[in-house]
Amino acid sequence: MIPLSTRMRPRSLDEFFGQEHFLYPGSLLYTAIENRTFDSAVFFGPSGTGKTTLARIVAEKMDADFMEINASVTGTKELKEIIARSKDRFYGLENKATYLYVDEFHRWNKLQQDSLLKALEDGVIRFIGSTTENPYFSINNAVLSRVRNIYEFKRLSTDNIVSVLKRALTDRDRGFGAVDVKYDDDVLRILAEMTGGDARIALDTLGFIVENSGSERKITAELVKEAMQRQTLLYDRSEDKYNLLSALQKSVRGSDPDAAVHYLARLIDGGGDIQMIGRRLLVMASEDVGLAYPSAVSIVNSCVQAALMVGLPEARYNLSQAAVLLASCPKSNAVSAAVDSALSDLKSRKIDDVPAHLCDSHYSGAKSRGHGIGYKYPHAYGGYVKQQYLPDNLYREGKRYYNPTDNGSESSFKKFLEGLEMIYERDNKG
Repeated sequence: MIPLSTRMRPRSLDEFFGQEHFLYPGSLLYTAIENRTFDSAVFFGPSGTGKTTLARIVAEKMDADFMEINASVTGTKELKEIIARSKDRFYGLENKATYLYVDEFHRWNKLQQDSLLKALEDGVIRFIGSTTENPYFSINNAVLSRVRNIYEFKRLSTDNIVSVLKRALTDRDRGFGAVDVKYDDDVLRILAEMTGGDARIALDTLGFIVENSGSERKITAELVKEAMQRQTLLYDRSEDKYNLLSALQKSVRGSDPDAAVHYLARLIDGGGDIQMIGRRLLVMASEDVGLAYPSAVSIVNSCVQAALMVGLPEARYNLSQAAVLLASCPKSNAVSAAVDSALSDLKSRKIDDVPAHLCDSHYSGAKSRGHGIGYKYPHAYGGYVKQQYLPDNLYREGKRYYNPTDNGSESSFKKFLEGLEMIYERDNKG
């Protein structure tokens, strides 16, 4: 039997879900496809996000010859044969180019990739390459320079996946619309969240459940659990993941690495994706740790990037390293409190303009406006000189936004700033 994901593959732009950051009515790509002016491109991103589907929609819309190959099973010999046939078509009576779609393009070595260059330059081939690897590392610069655009496909959102599943359940020709399948929206959302933004996995899991659910034809949380071989209890309610994220952050803030790892594990086991968890960890690094341990944000960012590259299940080690580090290091919210206080002032009161001596003076007429006049260049004074930086009314008030703590590395910043004040007072005695 043909898999549901194959049967439900979108056949037009109207049926295509996701990638709204570059594909939407009126976008350059959407218009190029509709106007049949699409040229060549590289699609990169995770599996199940629509790279092959969009390539086929492009080919259908262009009304051109379309060749689809996979770089893992096709070599240079076959590619040269395709180019030869494309030349006959391009220079012959048909006088039209061939769209060549190469899936997993990163699997070709430099020589194989370079085999396309002449055909691309001559216009014989219009090329669409797809890859799960970063094209700036995995594709030759010579090829990239001849391709007009590079589009990054992102994992589909939970809402996107739910829409895809509902379309499959209501489509009478290709899906289960002709079958009375019972389901709750909450159960579809559970399934969507557990598939990590991969529409192919979501659809094939749905097909497996419906085709083997017996005469009742009802999709339940238990069947989703069985099909995915994972617990669904944690995400039975849409707010559960936010409760777990909150518990994770509060455990980190409270310097309890055991609790932090516990809630991290529950998030992962419940279907939490790396980006969702990683974003919260990066927020904690600045909001709750800040300058008490300035390296935290760099280390956590490295852990999150490593997790994205490795993928689950092994990514749990990278995420756990970040969570334990954050929970175990000194804490300070002085940085987050400073910017929140500054934003609050901007919203609630009138703030004077930038002092004239701090304004840009690198243009003609600046001096006539008093801009830059009187500014003291700190490096000319050994690295520090006392002068006004805040707007007039805040300066007169002696406004302080950043109040460093004595925690961790922040104590050294506090001592440095206090030392500058002592220097100023010493130099201005009497």
